[in-house]
Amino acid sequence: MLRSPFFYFIILFFLFSCEEKKTTNPNIESIQKEALNLRNSADENFKKQNFKTAFYEFNKSKALYETIKDSANIGYILIQMGDIQQVNGDYYGSKETVTEALSYVKKKSIYIPYINNILGVADKELSLYDDAISYYRESINQFKKIEEKQPPLNNIAAVYIQQKKYDKAIEILKFILESPASKKFLDDKTKANKKSRYQDNLGYAYFKKGLDEKGILLMNEGLQTRIKYEDNYGSIESYLHLADYYSKKDIHKSDENALTAYNVATKLNSVDERLEALQILISNNNSVHTTQYIQKYFTLNDSIIKVRNNFKNKSAKIIYDSKKEKDENEKLRLEKAENQLSLQRAKYLRIVFAIVFVFLVILIVILIRYYKNKNKAIEFKTSYNTETRIAKKIHDELANDVFQVIAYTESQPLAAENTKENLLQKLDDIYSRVRGISRENNSIDTGINFTRSIKEMLSAYNTRERNIMVTNLENIHWENIDDIKKITISRILQELMVNMKKHSEAKIVVIKFESDHKSISINYKDNGKGCDKNMIVQNGLQNMTNRILSANGTIDIDTEPGKGFKVKISMPQQTHIKVKEKFAT
Repeated sequence: MLRSPFFYFIILFFLFSCEEKKTTNPNIESIQKEALNLRNSADENFKKQNFKTAFYEFNKSKALYETIKDSANIGYILIQMGDIQQVNGDYYGSKETVTEALSYVKKKSIYIPYINNILGVADKELSLYDDAISYYRESINQFKKIEEKQPPLNNIAAVYIQQKKYDKAIEILKFILESPASKKFLDDKTKANKKSRYQDNLGYAYFKKGLDEKGILLMNEGLQTRIKYEDNYGSIESYLHLADYYSKKDIHKSDENALTAYNVATKLNSVDERLEALQILISNNNSVHTTQYIQKYFTLNDSIIKVRNNFKNKSAKIIYDSKKEKDENEKLRLEKAENQLSLQRAKYLRIVFAIVFVFLVILIVILIRYYKNKNKAIEFKTSYNTETRIAKKIHDELANDVFQVIAYTESQPLAAENTKENLLQKLDDIYSRVRGISRENNSIDTGINFTRSIKEMLSAYNTRERNIMVTNLENIHWENIDDIKKITISRILQELMVNMKKHSEAKIVVIKFESDHKSISINYKDNGKGCDKNMIVQNGLQNMTNRILSANGTIDIDTEPGKGFKVKISMPQQTHIKVKEKFAT
């Protein structure tokens, strides 16, 4: 995950530039002292990567600064809290937090460019590339010195590489390296490490453009500088880029670099980089340990999802509890101030307070039950990617339709017969979509009704414009195939159907099953628009490939733009290596 390069600079600048406000009020001085101690402790815990403790202490410090209306400290703390949320993968929460910080800092504050950079990082991780570039540009415009502008410029170049706009990325990175501020890069360790980062990114962009010789030279120079100046964290990115470079040229070197990246990331506890290294090793499929890499990938991915979800829940609860405590304290002060009012007024306030208290208790119970059920469900659900896909499908396919139905009912006379018919048709369409989503994600019957469930699932993708033909399904001796294989096959077919519907625009789809005593084969073919093989991972088929490899199977994909999509999958009928069902499903 991309971290803000200005984090430590902010801390140092703030500590040396911010002076405590002098006041003659002993109570305010006490609050200032306690808030400052909490903030300093939170900064230390952040450096030590004790993120939960740091987040809690920052929030407590913020609450104290709010009582004395210290906007500068509140803005700083919100930026740090947003940074912690990014480290833990809560990008939406991070954006909300640093956006709140904008209301506490002045328009020309030193914090504004850092806030924009954090917003850019969040949007980049959420694949909102245009928005990310917009924030990075704001950050560049707000910085005064050229050396301050270089990190967000580098971030823009990184986004361009993601978008395959290699010429733009190269232009920016060459400008950074050739600028006067870069001529003294090698004079100290920090600047040398910055230069190595820009060299590595420029080399990677050259490689992606097809200029391999320029690319490998710069990537190697960047790596050697990072090794010389012991930039261990930065070296991970270099090794990953080299692993990608050699994946099409020297598979053994690709594996070596990916393994080195994995080992360094493991020492530094950099989970995202470990996952990226494992993805390369799995894609290379050049080792007897490939199955182990797949198992490590799923285990690590499940673990980080659980940790980040737990952090999101706990951070939300910390903020909620803090707000509740603040609200309750405010109510108590109001109640104390109004004690001199009439008995009737006092009684009325007690009744109101009791209702609010009961409501809060009920709300807390509901939230506790909700989070307990949610965490329990996460342990048994298939994966985070499945949940994301379902949510996206509901948003894309249902939310807009429901909104249109609401607008329709508000604007049309419901008493009219044709209006009723149109409304019923729209509701029936929505109902059909809901059933389709439910059917895609329900449990899989691996018993005697297995073939029927497969037919029902495939038939859901039949339309007037699309014909799906299945042959030989019932001629397979499914009773000889274990349940894990059946679940894997069902999920593979689902992913093929989803990919076809989303990307292919096919009119005819043919799925043919074949088997012998040792293996079962699935031949998929459609007449859609096809795609570049390099785009297959981005089209959502990486999970399918991993499922097949984890079941000791093979997959052969044949596709070109405008020439349809063909897949041949072969798996042994019995599983010799036990795979947990949660990974198969």
